[in-house]
Amino acid sequence: MRWLGNRESNNVEDRRGGGGGLAIGGGIGTIVIAIIYVLLGGNPSDVVNQVVTTQPTQSSSSRSPEEEKLASFTKVVLAYTEDVWDSIYRADGQQYEKPKLVLFSNQTESGCGFASAATGPFYCPPDHKVYIDLSFFRELDERFHAPGEFAMAYVIAHEVGHHIQELNGTSQSVQQMRAKTSEVEYNKLSVKLELQADFLAGVWAYHANKLHRILDPGDLESALTAANAIGDDRLQKESAGRVVPDAFTHGTSKQRMYWFKKGFETGDLRLGNTFKGIDE
Repeated sequence: MRWLGNRESNNVEDRRGGGGGLAIGGGIGTIVIAIIYVLLGGNPSDVVNQVVTTQPTQSSSSRSPEEEKLASFTKVVLAYTEDVWDSIYRADGQQYEKPKLVLFSNQTESGCGFASAATGPFYCPPDHKVYIDLSFFRELDERFHAPGEFAMAYVIAHEVGHHIQELNGTSQSVQQMRAKTSEVEYNKLSVKLELQADFLAGVWAYHANKLHRILDPGDLESALTAANAIGDDRLQKESAGRVVPDAFTHGTSKQRMYWFKKGFETGDLRLGNTFKGIDE
């Protein structure tokens, strides 16, 4: 993926090494289990309440060149999302409200409660911020076998997709159904919301490539590998040895790849109504 030397977004809060010195206890195994829990719809606050322990936080002087490169990459990708959604909103006569992206290490506070390395990247609607501990990108490569910079860019673009859903009212409409439907039916709505965020990530990739020519050969496959790796069916089978469709909250690997690719190939927001059906 082509990004070196391009503009970094200034809508970034870098909290790495700050705060009260909380970290996740239990080692990598605990982190992996917690990531799977949240990807399957668990509350990030629940994870922190169970596994957070007190440890020294990372100081800025201890950051490796590799981590600083990841931070720079994340800022450039956020800038790419700003460019794309700015242009799309302007074409529709609207102004795009940019989200903030919070870089943190170990744990931090968010408008949705505590955020931790165990939760993986997520978007918090109340404060309009995307939260990322850069260690997740290592997990994406080593644990989920989804290497490559464009796989990481897909993750960021997916979370920004949730911001778009917040701006256009889709997230609020789904949330309002929570008290009116069964858990199984609400999970189906959650799947549709997540698949639409995948579609929006694909739309972003389509337009970002037109604007900045960001793609190298193999990049699309890298993003599809990531989408495949974090499908509900695959995660459930890996963590529990079986698949429970009624508990899906993000969609199957096949569905996630389908909707990202549809957005990527068309770039047309009109084609992203995942609420019509989720069988693809």
